[in-house]
Amino acid sequence: MSSSQLKTIILKRGKEESLLRFHPWVFSGAIASLPDGLEEGETVRVEASDGRCLGTGHYEIGSIAVRMLENTDSAIDGNFYASRLRHAWDLRRRLGLIRPDNSTFRLVHGEGDFLPGCVVDIYGDTAVLQAHSPGMHYARQTIAEELTRLPDAGIKNVYYKSETTLPFKARLDPVNDYIIGGYNTNIAIENGLKFNIDWLKGQKTGFFVDQRDNRSLLQKYSAGARVLNMFCYTGGFSVYSMRGGAELVHSVDSSAKAITLTDANIELNFPGDTRHKSFAEDAFKYLAKVEKGAYDLIILDPPAFAKHRSAIRNAMIGYRRLNAAAFEKIAPGGVLFTFSCSQAISKEQFRLAVFTAAAMSGRRVRILHQLTQPADHPVNIYHPEGEYLKGLVLYVE
Repeated sequence: MSSSQLKTIILKRGKEESLLRFHPWVFSGAIASLPDGLEEGETVRVEASDGRCLGTGHYEIGSIAVRMLENTDSAIDGNFYASRLRHAWDLRRRLGLIRPDNSTFRLVHGEGDFLPGCVVDIYGDTAVLQAHSPGMHYARQTIAEELTRLPDAGIKNVYYKSETTLPFKARLDPVNDYIIGGYNTNIAIENGLKFNIDWLKGQKTGFFVDQRDNRSLLQKYSAGARVLNMFCYTGGFSVYSMRGGAELVHSVDSSAKAITLTDANIELNFPGDTRHKSFAEDAFKYLAKVEKGAYDLIILDPPAFAKHRSAIRNAMIGYRRLNAAAFEKIAPGGVLFTFSCSQAISKEQFRLAVFTAAAMSGRRVRILHQLTQPADHPVNIYHPEGEYLKGLVLYVE
């Protein structure tokens, strides 16, 4: 559909400034008038109060009213999605992620790839598509078809997984299922290591793709170390520690299913290796009974403690408490990898929580690395909200 055929949203005077600075969101409070008959997920034209066209985007009900797709008067059709996907694929190729020993990466990271509300993770010949907006939900078939047409990508299956990511007020009733193809194999390769990917029922798209580079860094610190991987989920950090030559690796998660996945991934890469043990147990309870000095390397990668700004205070308490427990138990000369994936928590807030925990322990602590999400999770420079993963590597005396 051409832009001239779209319904038009008109902004209040002066509210076009953020769009002129290329921010991809229009907030509901900036809108002066909505056209009659506008439906959620519909592609709309956005105009300033003086009639200037500011671009096109997907309309939705809520605080974020429009997610901008183009800042020009352009059509949004199959060619649009094909172009954006090709640019995303070319970037991953340039990043060196498309290799025989690596078939696991993020292809589309929402606003960071100029497709706000859309996430696509690649696991071998399967793409897992996730919509975070009604507009992308309605575009899912077109996106899936264009994914299979990417030159040299070899994508045969597209699994749609949006039951938990779409706004419930939209009443879209999405169903997780294959749009194209079907179940083949769920084993994908990351940096030469094999992983069972549960995209059918696992968290996110089935794997924490965003920790790939940080797992590689951890491997370098693992030689001869006694390693504790908290909130292990599928055991990614554990597998890399094993390859790095760890003396022992203990994986802890409150989910028995996660522990089963971790054990399967250890066996897939290191069959019969007795260095690894797993525990289906609450993280805080496990840390409470650990002897001081039992581990030289600890990984804290908890689920998001704050998904909304209203939860920030409790999240800060949680991060402080968790890190304090690790500082208390880690061996002298130990290394702590600690993370927050809470988008509502800033880098400064997370660092303050860890600083407070370190001060409570009374130990001398130095920052070795400041970590973030990898390059296949790019941050649109005009949309700093896209930076969500924070991490610190700390040396504890």
